[in-house]
Amino acid sequence: MKVLEDRIRQEGLVLPGNVLKVNQFLNHQIDPDLMLDIGKEFVTLFGSQKITKILTVESSGIAPAIMTGLLLHVPVLFARKQKSSTMPGQLYSAQVYSYTKKTENTIAVESKFLLVDDHVLIVDDFLANGEAVNGLLEICRQAEAEVVGVGIAIEKSFQAGAKRITDQGVHLESLAKIASFADDQVHFVGEEV
Repeated sequence: MKVLEDRIRQEGLVLPGNVLKVNQFLNHQIDPDLMLDIGKEFVTLFGSQKITKILTVESSGIAPAIMTGLLLHVPVLFARKQKSSTMPGQLYSAQVYSYTKKTENTIAVESKFLLVDDHVLIVDDFLANGEAVNGLLEICRQAEAEVVGVGIAIEKSFQAGAKRITDQGVHLESLAKIASFADDQVHFVGEEV
């Protein structure tokens, strides 16, 4: 997705440890027009599937998930990283290690919101090692809900996450695939370095 790649080139900052900071438009300050474009692209890629629910994890995946859900007219459910007092019921949960925060969290959704007859599109902002997506896939397995695919805004293709997801037979689409961070520059899959 050229518009996303252009924003990454213009405003993204490569930090030590293969971290890409895109907080000017994606995961701190949010550009709603860009999120709408991302939602439209996910609809183009997955719209022919029967989708009854969008699933993401708080908090950075919420913006692209909301736009996708809005365009598909389906509810958006996000897994919480901390149990709230408003979640007293039965939960589906999974352990997720955060690559950027170097912490492990339990993510959870209330079981009443994810049903066996749901057809779920998972949407998230980043895919690196696949921890968050794998946690969301585990939650869907617990609910016996069908996962129709995974839509990722930015994939670090040089890390293991994409392979972990596709090796499970899951349809994965990433809008910007990063091949490397050579010389503190972002290089995308398919371009010459």
